[in-house]
Amino acid sequence: MSMNEEIEFEEQDLYEHYRLVTTKGQQLLRIDKFLMTRIENATRTKIQQAAEAGNILVNNKPVKSNYKVKPFDVISIVMAHPPRESELMPENIPLKVVYEDEHLIVINKQPGLVVHPGFGNYSGTLVNALMYHFKDLPLFNDNSPRPGLVHRLDKDTSGIMVIAKNEMAMAKLAKQFFDRTTQRSYNALVWGDFSDDSGRIEGYIGRNIRDRKQMDVFDNEEMGKFAVTHYKVLERFGYVSLVECKLETGRTHQIRVHFKHIAHPLFCDELYGGKKILKGTTFSKYKQFIENSFEILNRQALHAKSLGFTHPVTGEHLFFDSDLPEDIQKVLEKWRNYSNFKDTFTD
Repeated sequence: MSMNEEIEFEEQDLYEHYRLVTTKGQQLLRIDKFLMTRIENATRTKIQQAAEAGNILVNNKPVKSNYKVKPFDVISIVMAHPPRESELMPENIPLKVVYEDEHLIVINKQPGLVVHPGFGNYSGTLVNALMYHFKDLPLFNDNSPRPGLVHRLDKDTSGIMVIAKNEMAMAKLAKQFFDRTTQRSYNALVWGDFSDDSGRIEGYIGRNIRDRKQMDVFDNEEMGKFAVTHYKVLERFGYVSLVECKLETGRTHQIRVHFKHIAHPLFCDELYGGKKILKGTTFSKYKQFIENSFEILNRQALHAKSLGFTHPVTGEHLFFDSDLPEDIQKVLEKWRNYSNFKDTFTD
């Protein structure tokens, strides 16, 4: 794997989900003490914060940390990931801040920024930037490899992200992403035209059998995790289309692999076969037009345009929208001009 290759993980790897059923002989015991002995690396403080955030359910009802566990209780808990050893250093990497308060920050992530550290890239990531900008906050000094992260974007995907600034905000935001109560929309430029104005893509996403860097879509639940993407066509350019995507799930490369699965790879997505001419003419001017577009974009044409969620402390519904980044806008403008003057692209 190359030194700058992004290590992928599922969004739900940012938090852990446990389900425990107590035995017939279970003695009455505070649930925070009970869970400390059963969840590796979990501190009593983290368990208590999870309970305060409403993330610990007993028999499908939220409980506080002083709840006494009884026989045959069904316990479900969502917790932020445990601390792990890392060699991360704070780095002064600029962030495009859209919104910030004492509990969270919303950024417009630039393309090319790896979200989290992994093998071969322990520097230059969003986490390194957060450790610098929030060096005085406890959450960013607990030796955690993914402080504040409750969802993710691929390295070369731009757009809106929310990051927690304390444990309570992280626990409550993680629960919203886990429960799929957030609202997320993406814009993508994909190869090909569509017969319908909207559609739904689903399937089980797992590692490609032949290439472990790629994901693939299977019809067998043993091969991957179920994923659903809804799309709506926003603009048609004949050989490519601009679509809006809304996710029911947050799988690795979900939009990219789903559109490849239906034979509409993302424009300029080299990993999934979109960085070559898949539709169009054989005329040399058209070929040059596409190559110029690839040079301008040089990444998959995917942008996380909007994000809506409930504020973890105030309960207010927040919604953030963003403009398409300059590289995608330039390529869209080229396609609009092509659509209007395509006769000039013939030999």
